[in-house]
Amino acid sequence: MIPERLELPEPSQAVLRAARALLRRKERKSVGKFLVEGPQAVREALEQPEIVEAVFFRWGSVHDHLELLTVARAAGVAHYAVSEQNLATLSDTVTPQGVVAVCRTLDVPLAEAVTPEVALVVICAQIRDPGNAGTVIRCADAFGADAVILSSDSVEVYNPKTVRASVGSIFHLPLVVGVDLAEAIDACRAAGLQVFATDGEAGTELTDLTDRLAEPTAWVMGNESWGLPVEHLELADTTVAVPIYGRAESLNLATAAAVCLYASASAQHTRAAIG
Repeated sequence: MIPERLELPEPSQAVLRAARALLRRKERKSVGKFLVEGPQAVREALEQPEIVEAVFFRWGSVHDHLELLTVARAAGVAHYAVSEQNLATLSDTVTPQGVVAVCRTLDVPLAEAVTPEVALVVICAQIRDPGNAGTVIRCADAFGADAVILSSDSVEVYNPKTVRASVGSIFHLPLVVGVDLAEAIDACRAAGLQVFATDGEAGTELTDLTDRLAEPTAWVMGNESWGLPVEHLELADTTVAVPIYGRAESLNLATAAAVCLYASASAQHTRAAIG
């Protein structure tokens, strides 16, 4: 069966140049836009009203993304077909996934994200690896966290690698960026959350918190290499270690975040179910 011929406009050079420029942090910050690559992430972006500005499809794979094309058209989002070479200039990957979207930034103020209604928050302090940051956002989304806060000294949330690692979760929960860690912790505590900071040397282990995990909680996750410095650990109510029963020296940041968030989410859902 011969596929239906699709008539898609090609972008002007000005439109392409503006999209390419979003590979640079300075440009992203200047215009308040960023790039999203891959069908899953673009699908999640299109589900959010007024977030997507344009979608670029590779000519050779448009028929593989008809659902996205239909959604983009229905939403009145500009959509274009481009050559493989041009699509490659919109990506920092070796093998682009066939579709790239230009989206408007979506972070929110701290006061809007952290309110007395929230029950689970993740604070990323000095996380520098974009893949780790994106994976933490994905874990937060998976376990029902109400918000993710990235401190002012963490990696940019709109870095293409961060966005890609979140696999669309960046669009599912409030994100706060560029906030001082002490300010973030104060806001969480004012909203009624207890604050736990992860530290492999802590005297309290996750399994010791059985009676506290169901309470509204903010988890502070530190840098991949050196964790949280003493002055940051002192800002928390309790420092917590994830127990390791095997021979591995430690857990990586994203894995530790997943374990802690799962423990809190499970306890909170169990309490809610019991009533």
